[in-house]
Amino acid sequence: MPPSAGAARIEWAGGQMPVLRSIRARFAAERPLDGLRVGACLHVTAETANLVLALRDGGADVALCAANPYTAQSEVAEALGDGVHVGDYDAGLHAVAASDPDIVLDDGAELIAATHERLRGATEETRSGLVHVRSLDLRCPVLAVNEAEAERALNDRFGTGQSALDGIVRATHMLLAGQTVAVLGYGWTGRGIALRSRGAGASVVVCEVDPLRALEARMEGFEVLTALAAAERGDVFITVTGSRDVLRAEHFARMKHGAVLANAGHFDVEISLPDLGDAGVQVLPLVEAFEQPDGRRLNLLARGQVVNLAAAQGHPAGVMDVSFALQALSAELLARGELEPGVQAVPPAIDAEVARLKLEALGV
Repeated sequence: MPPSAGAARIEWAGGQMPVLRSIRARFAAERPLDGLRVGACLHVTAETANLVLALRDGGADVALCAANPYTAQSEVAEALGDGVHVGDYDAGLHAVAASDPDIVLDDGAELIAATHERLRGATEETRSGLVHVRSLDLRCPVLAVNEAEAERALNDRFGTGQSALDGIVRATHMLLAGQTVAVLGYGWTGRGIALRSRGAGASVVVCEVDPLRALEARMEGFEVLTALAAAERGDVFITVTGSRDVLRAEHFARMKHGAVLANAGHFDVEISLPDLGDAGVQVLPLVEAFEQPDGRRLNLLARGQVVNLAAAQGHPAGVMDVSFALQALSAELLARGELEPGVQAVPPAIDAEVARLKLEALGV
């Protein structure tokens, strides 16, 4: 019989993830996670499925829930079978926490917050999640995968840089060349979006409150403006700060008729929906138009959810290969139970091993 749609997607993604594939083969031989329960709160995609399969081959019993209810691929969840919870976010989170995991792999820190007192260890994938984790009185080690060098260089810059624009173009079918794109936030992810936007022919304006990052943006050839000044100039606005209400009423009041609003941050709080006005009119499947008091219309994509997953397929598998290789090797390290409680950097040796394997896969 031909594979199911979900199985076919998982196999296709796996074919573009040679680093994780090599780790999976070693895990199957060595079984470093034998007898352990792993709880994961991640986006349920074909790439994530390959991580789950690697952990299972390493001996782990894996329970998975969706880090965002809008980003779960139901056919992938079905193909993975038991232990995968999609649909209601809170119910899925509760189910994975109730599975009594030894190790947690998190994307947003909600699962860590619910379980850290009884864990052997955890990893956190996002910057906003690490802010949350660092506010906790941790009883276990948490490896900051988001701050690993390989993660920042590939996932944030090249992954979100490409996939955020992919989501915007899929949702709107707009031509980016000749547009003015305002990128709010110039961390690793914002930098990638700015670079890819410029490569697509757009004029790019960067808004950044950190003076060093703002200086970097200027020295890299981007115009740097305040968000209020950029509001008058932009055709497309992309938030990627991890902060709440980055775009709000005073910005909306200055925007052009037809401006497009997209969020590439993890949580759907960066664009203030209450300030946009009454319920929007659905003009395309992922585009809502919000009419302003003076008749202008502002177009919100995917209800302010993370646009690269809500409107596209997320990071390319070749990028997630590095991210999930880091997750798998971090889980292997945590399984040994040798680390002290608290947030810790991913060891440089793991970063270097992932980079070496990726170069080998690229024939370098």
